[in-house]
Amino acid sequence: MFEIFEGLVAKFSSWVWDWPLLILLIGGGIFFLIYSRFTPFLYFKHAIDILRGKYDDQNTPGQLSHFQALSSAIAATVGMGNISGVAVAIATGGPGAVFWMWISALIGMATKFYTCSLAVMYRSKDEKGNVLSGPMYVITEGLGASWKPLAVLFSLAGLIGTLPAFTANQLTQTLIDVWDWEEEYKWHIGFVLAGLASVVILGGIQRIGVVASRLVPFMVGLYFVTVITILVIQFDVVPDMFMMILTDAFSGRAAAGGVLGYLIKTGIKRGAFSNEAGIGTAPMMHGTAKTNEPIREGLVAMIGPAIDTLFVCTLTALAILSTGVWQHSDKNGISLTLSAFNEVLPYGIGDGVVVIMVLVFALSTLFSYSYYGTNCLGFLTKPKYGKYYNYIYLGSIVIAAVVKIDFAINLIDSAFALMAIPTVLSGLILAPRVNKSAKMYFGKLKK
Repeated sequence: MFEIFEGLVAKFSSWVWDWPLLILLIGGGIFFLIYSRFTPFLYFKHAIDILRGKYDDQNTPGQLSHFQALSSAIAATVGMGNISGVAVAIATGGPGAVFWMWISALIGMATKFYTCSLAVMYRSKDEKGNVLSGPMYVITEGLGASWKPLAVLFSLAGLIGTLPAFTANQLTQTLIDVWDWEEEYKWHIGFVLAGLASVVILGGIQRIGVVASRLVPFMVGLYFVTVITILVIQFDVVPDMFMMILTDAFSGRAAAGGVLGYLIKTGIKRGAFSNEAGIGTAPMMHGTAKTNEPIREGLVAMIGPAIDTLFVCTLTALAILSTGVWQHSDKNGISLTLSAFNEVLPYGIGDGVVVIMVLVFALSTLFSYSYYGTNCLGFLTKPKYGKYYNYIYLGSIVIAAVVKIDFAINLIDSAFALMAIPTVLSGLILAPRVNKSAKMYFGKLKK
């Protein structure tokens, strides 16, 4: 019975992620780029100043500072998608898939500017006065009650899309690979992960924000140092890797069947999984920022894809490509990344570094994703009932630890696709209101 379900999920994922959805994500992002006249990109330094706390005001509504909001959003996106997802993209699409991940990130920066600005413009409050945000509130508050079915679609898909299927699965596989444990240990690992995650998750959004703001700088910094070490050792081949990415991006020779369309879809899909631009998760976190200026948080959110995909994913890709393991290995996901690290680093160091990074990346993702699920359940029922999603979430960590990687990928991809439709559509319809607010905000900055 479960095999039949796996097959259905795989077919649905393949169907829903075909050209119509990719056109919506990429076409929508290109529209946002052109419609904004690239203006947000001209204020990147201002976005950094906001992130540094220059404009923080503790008296404004919201639960998290700008830095905590971005850290929490990045904690969810800079995770297994950056270590394992990049490996999946290269294994299935070839080096050229990385180029299309870059394109996805650049376009995604514009998408996040609009969707996260809207998340602050149209947010609600629960019975305790806590801010509630996300595409479902953008739809109901910004478009009106007649559009509520679209908000319900997002929330229903969000209950599945925010499950830790991919993250818990790949973290478990890492520990199995490194310590050569038997497969039955996956259940034990799942229970331990659920216990660790519960300590932070059950503490609510404030605890998630505090933990994420401390973990994210550490994990990105450590990963940077490690991969740079690999690239210094392999320095002579790094320029060739960039050429390989660029030339293969338009040939598709390394993709399945040598089909360019498949290569583009692979890169865009894995890019969307990595930075989640247009999916709708980040607006739920950025919408909780302490600010009265929607554009301010939109600028901060724009930094996310730059850190996540242009920086961290590129580091992973170069590590895998420079070692050549992708050409002579049938491994996929985290196992391929692990092979790349062990190919260059002294014996034992590669395993140790990957285990540490995977633990930090995966746990940070597990912490943030739980909040997204509680937000979706709270919208479908009442905000006070949203917290019960945490118990479903913790139980799913155990189950996710033992399922096949293909099923985990297809399940999350399917849900992400359904979440993207309401997110991008509402963003496109309400984009003029963001432009109006942006014109006023940037006008004040020039005075």
